[in-house]
Amino acid sequence: MEPVVSALSTLVSFPTVSSRPTTAIAGYLAERAEDAGFKVELFQSSEHKANVVATKGPAGTDGLVLSGHMDVVPVDGQAWSSDPFELTEREGRLHARGAADMKGFVAAVLTACEQLPSLDRELVLVWTHDEEVGCNGSAILAETFRTQGRSLPRSIWIGEPTSMQICRMHAGHTTVSIDLQGEPAHSSRPQLGKNAITALGRVLAALEELSRDLARERKFEDLLASPFTLLNPGVVAGGTAVNIIPEHVRLDVGLRCLPGIDSRAILKELERRIRALDLGGVTASVAIQQDAQALLTREGTPLEGDLRASARIQKLGAVPFATDGGNLAVLGAEPLVFGPGTIDVAHRADEYVPADELVATVGVVERVVRARCTGAA
Repeated sequence: MEPVVSALSTLVSFPTVSSRPTTAIAGYLAERAEDAGFKVELFQSSEHKANVVATKGPAGTDGLVLSGHMDVVPVDGQAWSSDPFELTEREGRLHARGAADMKGFVAAVLTACEQLPSLDRELVLVWTHDEEVGCNGSAILAETFRTQGRSLPRSIWIGEPTSMQICRMHAGHTTVSIDLQGEPAHSSRPQLGKNAITALGRVLAALEELSRDLARERKFEDLLASPFTLLNPGVVAGGTAVNIIPEHVRLDVGLRCLPGIDSRAILKELERRIRALDLGGVTASVAIQQDAQALLTREGTPLEGDLRASARIQKLGAVPFATDGGNLAVLGAEPLVFGPGTIDVAHRADEYVPADELVATVGVVERVVRARCTGAA
């Protein structure tokens, strides 16, 4: 078995759904890095969550960051053909939850870093938690580095699945909660209550109008299928029984702001529109729960040049999803997204990474590390 396949088999065996602890996989990654001669730091975010940062080479020199996330999305309710947490090969495809998104890249990095040359510039491995629920781990790590006055090398390679196309931008992803508070009453006496679900209907209509207005501001039409800020009413919770006037409803809205568009400005506009509604005495409060940053890296970075020889599509692209790159770019870095597999199979049953792409990625990592951290092509 190829060493990278063995490494991936181990990684996918950790059922690191975002709602579960990631301490076991973080410990494994830390041990692998230490065995390869890296200095490892665990940045604890909570009792069961930590980001892993491993460094090798002269500190403070502008080398390279290789970054990926440890968590995966759930498999509940999906019709898998095999155990989602056991790597299974079928027709040249390696199936498991996280095989594409994005433990395949992590496995390639582990394999490539087992026998590194002497480094002239710093190589940093950054493994984050809770990317799948809002890039939370990278946001915490970036804030920690900022407050401590620490930095990362400018060249950051985020190994999300892009079918080996270099991508330099993506929208952000913000979760906005809207809480509607009414008053309960017996449903036979509705005049005695204030119906939060009825008010929700009016809020949804306002959101639909805001979504249409946001779609008029178009940017990056050559890179994005939806070249405007997207708004998605995604989760609703409220009501207790059909014979009770519902007193409370919560709506969670996903907002994908393009680079250069401030999510907090949209929040203020949303608050203004809700205040203008007649909600029948129901009160409304709006808050940001999570705010992952958009990414826009300039063209012509050194890392772009190093990756071009391995790119299957020469045109620079964009990914339609948020990554940790947006948060890490706040530190003054220039992240690019590039990796094996396709996002089209991620989050679905029978997720997979092509075995040949995975094996090839090991060689790409080795070559780029030499170019960025030793000066040798």
